[in-house]
Amino acid sequence: MATTTRATVRDRIVDAALELAREQGWADVRLYQVAERAGLSLPEVGAEFRDLDAVANAWFARALAVLETLPAAAVADRPPPERLHAAVMRWLDVLGPDREVTLQMLEAKLYLSHPHHWVPMIFDLSRLVHWFLDAARIASTGRTRQLAEVGLTTILLATLRVWRRDDSAGQERTRVYLRRRLEAADRWVRRLA
Repeated sequence: MATTTRATVRDRIVDAALELAREQGWADVRLYQVAERAGLSLPEVGAEFRDLDAVANAWFARALAVLETLPAAAVADRPPPERLHAAVMRWLDVLGPDREVTLQMLEAKLYLSHPHHWVPMIFDLSRLVHWFLDAARIASTGRTRQLAEVGLTTILLATLRVWRRDDSAGQERTRVYLRRRLEAADRWVRRLA
């Protein structure tokens, strides 16, 4: 019998949670249901994830893992707005097939009685934006890097608002919106330079 790796168990748990969320909504998913769907015991699930928020974090980590593999050739010799567009859309394309569940996860994190989720989200957002900058090979430092983080964070949050309701083929409305915002930000930055 093949041994089951920890990564395989974690993937089974995340997959089971996503399946249940597609069927009944993220807010109605319970860890015991996830355990049953994954063919695991509740203690086995608990050994991997402290709660459903941790399962949601694992889902976002999957999208980040795909972003981390953005080949340098995909962004080489392209202007910064195009490189950032490629990075952000790669991430959104991973999340896109499960957009409704992803949005429900984010809403659960923002639930008023869950302030313990809010602070980590701020740090997670900052890390994500830095991953976008690094995946896009944006080599800014110091104050320029700080401005890039603030600007891209603002653009990302606005883009998520568009993505939230984007039912266009291939997320085209989101792609166009993001491209326009990144190009406008690039023009603004060049004027300051």
